[in-house]
Amino acid sequence: MSMYWEDFEVGKRYETYGRTVTEGDLSLFCAFVGYHVPLFINEEYAKRTQYGGRIAPSAFTMSVSTAMTEALFRDTVISLMSVERGRFLAAVRAGDTIRTEVEVVSKRETKTPEKGIVTFRDHVLNQNDETVFEIDKIVMLKRRTD
Repeated sequence: MSMYWEDFEVGKRYETYGRTVTEGDLSLFCAFVGYHVPLFINEEYAKRTQYGGRIAPSAFTMSVSTAMTEALFRDTVISLMSVERGRFLAAVRAGDTIRTEVEVVSKRETKTPEKGIVTFRDHVLNQNDETVFEIDKIVMLKRRTD
Protein backbone atom coordinates (compact mmCIF):
# COMPACT_ATOMS: atom_id res chain seq x y z
CA MET A 1 0.00 0.00 0.00
CA SER A 2 1.58 3.27 -1.12
CA MET A 3 1.67 6.14 1.32
CA TYR A 4 1.02 9.78 0.52
CA TRP A 5 3.00 12.77 1.77
CA GLU A 6 0.51 13.27 4.60
CA ASP A 7 0.98 9.71 5.85
CA PHE A 8 4.65 10.15 6.73
CA GLU A 9 5.57 11.37 10.21
CA VAL A 10 8.99 12.85 10.95
CA GLY A 11 10.98 10.50 13.18
CA LYS A 12 9.01 7.39 12.27
CA ARG A 13 10.81 4.33 10.84
CA TYR A 14 9.52 1.75 8.40
CA GLU A 15 11.21 -1.63 8.05
CA THR A 16 11.42 -3.52 4.77
CA TYR A 17 11.64 -7.24 4.15
CA GLY A 18 15.02 -8.97 4.33
CA ARG A 19 16.80 -10.28 1.25
CA THR A 20 19.65 -12.77 1.16
CA VAL A 21 22.36 -11.84 -1.33
CA THR A 22 23.45 -14.73 -3.55
CA GLU A 23 26.52 -15.39 -5.68
CA GLY A 24 24.20 -15.23 -8.68
CA ASP A 25 22.95 -11.78 -7.67
CA LEU A 26 26.49 -10.44 -7.56
CA SER A 27 27.58 -12.12 -10.81
CA LEU A 28 24.50 -10.93 -12.70
CA PHE A 29 24.78 -7.38 -11.35
CA CYS A 30 28.46 -7.12 -12.28
CA ALA A 31 27.78 -8.51 -15.75
CA PHE A 32 24.77 -6.24 -16.28
CA VAL A 33 26.54 -3.00 -15.37
CA GLY A 34 29.93 -4.04 -16.76
CA TYR A 35 31.92 -4.16 -13.52
CA HIS A 36 35.19 -5.96 -14.13
CA VAL A 37 36.81 -5.05 -10.80
CA PRO A 38 38.63 -8.15 -9.49
CA LEU A 39 37.36 -7.53 -5.95
CA PHE A 40 33.83 -8.14 -7.24
CA ILE A 41 34.35 -10.94 -9.77
CA ASN A 42 37.53 -12.85 -8.89
CA GLU A 43 37.38 -14.88 -5.65
CA GLU A 44 41.08 -15.81 -5.71
CA TYR A 45 42.12 -12.18 -6.10
CA ALA A 46 39.61 -11.04 -3.47
CA LYS A 47 40.89 -13.60 -0.93
CA ARG A 48 44.19 -11.68 -0.86
CA THR A 49 42.50 -8.37 0.01
CA GLN A 50 41.49 -6.98 3.38
CA TYR A 51 38.01 -8.45 2.78
CA GLY A 52 39.16 -12.07 2.49
CA GLY A 53 36.82 -12.71 -0.44
CA ARG A 54 34.48 -11.16 -2.98
CA ILE A 55 32.22 -8.35 -1.86
CA ALA A 56 29.21 -6.65 -3.41
CA PRO A 57 29.77 -3.44 -5.33
CA SER A 58 28.46 -0.42 -3.45
CA ALA A 59 26.02 0.29 -6.28
CA PHE A 60 24.53 -3.19 -5.78
CA THR A 61 23.80 -2.49 -2.11
CA MET A 62 22.30 0.91 -2.95
CA SER A 63 20.16 -0.56 -5.75
CA VAL A 64 18.80 -3.43 -3.67
CA SER A 65 18.04 -1.10 -0.78
CA THR A 66 16.17 1.31 -3.03
CA ALA A 67 14.13 -1.55 -4.47
CA MET A 68 13.24 -2.70 -0.95
CA THR A 69 11.71 0.68 -0.10
CA GLU A 70 9.50 1.05 -3.18
CA ALA A 71 6.44 -0.45 -1.51
CA LEU A 72 6.18 2.61 0.72
CA PHE A 73 5.41 4.93 -2.19
CA ARG A 74 5.10 2.77 -5.31
CA ASP A 75 2.01 4.61 -6.58
CA THR A 76 2.62 8.01 -5.01
CA VAL A 77 6.21 8.83 -5.99
CA ILE A 78 6.59 11.69 -8.45
CA SER A 79 10.36 11.88 -8.51
CA LEU A 80 13.57 11.14 -6.70
CA MET A 81 15.00 14.62 -6.44
CA SER A 82 18.34 13.96 -4.80
CA VAL A 83 20.49 11.43 -2.98
CA GLU A 84 22.86 12.78 -0.36
CA ARG A 85 25.34 11.68 2.27
CA GLY A 86 25.71 8.10 1.08
CA ARG A 87 28.03 6.17 3.37
CA PHE A 88 29.17 2.60 2.84
CA LEU A 89 30.07 1.37 6.31
CA ALA A 90 30.70 -2.37 5.94
CA ALA A 91 31.12 -4.91 3.16
CA VAL A 92 28.16 -6.90 1.88
CA ARG A 93 28.87 -10.34 0.47
CA ALA A 94 27.05 -13.39 -0.81
CA GLY A 95 25.20 -15.06 2.04
CA ASP A 96 24.43 -11.81 3.86
CA THR A 97 20.79 -10.95 4.47
CA ILE A 98 20.13 -7.22 4.29
CA ARG A 99 17.07 -5.15 5.11
CA THR A 100 16.38 -1.43 5.13
CA GLU A 101 14.94 0.75 7.84
CA VAL A 102 13.53 3.91 6.30
CA GLU A 103 13.56 6.90 8.65
CA VAL A 104 11.52 10.03 7.90
CA VAL A 105 13.99 12.86 8.48
CA SER A 106 11.93 15.83 7.31
CA LYS A 107 9.05 16.86 5.11
CA ARG A 108 7.82 20.08 3.60
CA GLU A 109 5.03 21.36 1.46
CA THR A 110 5.56 22.75 -2.01
CA LYS A 111 3.87 25.64 -3.79
CA THR A 112 1.75 23.05 -5.57
CA PRO A 113 -0.87 21.51 -3.25
CA GLU A 114 -0.80 18.18 -5.12
CA LYS A 115 2.77 17.36 -4.06
CA GLY A 116 5.12 17.48 -1.10
CA ILE A 117 8.75 16.64 -0.36
CA VAL A 118 10.03 14.08 2.14
CA THR A 119 13.63 13.38 3.13
CA PHE A 120 14.13 9.72 3.97
CA ARG A 121 17.26 8.23 5.53
CA ASP A 122 17.74 4.62 4.53
CA HIS A 123 19.62 2.52 7.09
CA VAL A 124 20.68 -0.79 5.51
CA LEU A 125 21.44 -3.48 8.06
CA ASN A 126 22.81 -6.99 7.74
CA GLN A 127 21.76 -10.15 9.54
CA ASN A 128 23.80 -9.07 12.60
CA ASP A 129 21.97 -5.70 12.77
CA GLU A 130 25.16 -3.92 11.68
CA THR A 131 24.59 -0.85 9.53
CA VAL A 132 26.31 -1.47 6.19
CA PHE A 133 25.01 1.55 4.26
CA GLU A 134 23.14 4.80 4.87
CA ILE A 135 21.83 7.39 2.45
CA ASP A 136 19.42 10.32 2.45
CA LYS A 137 16.88 10.39 -0.37
CA ILE A 138 14.83 13.51 -1.13
CA VAL A 139 11.59 12.38 -2.74
CA MET A 140 8.63 14.28 -4.20
CA LEU A 141 5.36 12.52 -3.40
CA LYS A 142 1.72 12.96 -4.24
CA ARG A 143 -0.52 14.57 -1.66
CA ARG A 144 -4.10 13.62 -1.02
CA THR A 145 -6.41 15.80 -3.03
CA ASP A 146 -9.74 14.81 -1.46
